[in-house]
Amino acid sequence: MKNRKIIVAVGTGFIGQRLAKYFCENNQIVILTRQLPDPQNNAYQSSLIYHPNIEYVKWDGKNLGTWALSFMNADVVINLAGKSVNCRYNKKNKKEIFDSRTDATKAIGEAIRTIHNSPTLWINAASATIYRHAEDRPQDEYTGEHHNDFSVQVCKLWEKTFYEEKTPQTRKVALRMAITLGDGGVMIPYFNLLKFGLGGRQGNGNQMYSWVHIEDVCRSIDWICNHPEMNGTYNISSPFPVRNNEFMQTLRKVSGHVIGLPAFKWMLRIGAKLIGTETELILKSRWVVPAKMLESGFEFKYAELKPALENIVQSVPRKMYHWF
Repeated sequence: MKNRKIIVAVGTGFIGQRLAKYFCENNQIVILTRQLPDPQNNAYQSSLIYHPNIEYVKWDGKNLGTWALSFMNADVVINLAGKSVNCRYNKKNKKEIFDSRTDATKAIGEAIRTIHNSPTLWINAASATIYRHAEDRPQDEYTGEHHNDFSVQVCKLWEKTFYEEKTPQTRKVALRMAITLGDGGVMIPYFNLLKFGLGGRQGNGNQMYSWVHIEDVCRSIDWICNHPEMNGTYNISSPFPVRNNEFMQTLRKVSGHVIGLPAFKWMLRIGAKLIGTETELILKSRWVVPAKMLESGFEFKYAELKPALENIVQSVPRKMYHWF
């Protein structure tokens, strides 16, 4: 994809920054953020990617404002906005998780309707967590089943809000992304576990682990942009998910760790309370396959786990996953 104007809502996180890096050489990137880069905030500023083709624009993720002017003549809008679910599911956090997704989605829909020359494509993040805990069979876009736990409710409302926004001139695609692996994000806590010799299975290790390499996330979006016949919902995940114990075993092997102590379910319950998260994030069996992406002709560069992890480990300093 070249010579496009791409808007990335909340593009300051791991996925957003990697998208900006992937596309910025040949495209104009506008990143919407609640906090603009500030020379006095060196820690925040140093974590961002800077390039002549990248512009940071402030928004509040809720109300229409001058940020909407950046949508003029945009080709693609990618919405990644949403409070992290890596927290305790109390009443306050649940509301913020719901609102952060629906408010941002509604604001983007309003912006698209308000401006002239609206974007041709709106891609909205979604989650592969929308499918039920599955140990019996894989879940795809056609036959996948949904139960009604909290994380599934979040995913359902997020997609419902997205598709209810009326943007007749703008193609819409929702991406149900699996756990995204790369040189940041979720890999940081995994590297920390390795350092402490805790890189064994979580729970009984039999839960399925659906994943996708960050480069394939970027390539998937590029592919969708270049295929105007693609509409609706797509799973963005490797065609070859693995069980948790295989994931941890492979990670230990490629990073040079022999020992990896397991974390039993009772340990995870205690640990989750201590660090303020939920065991569901680790123990839910996510068995997701990208049927529609494969049908479209897309080929994953990192379909197999071992090459994906080897690429990631080679791209980060050794000190990230070893004490020495």
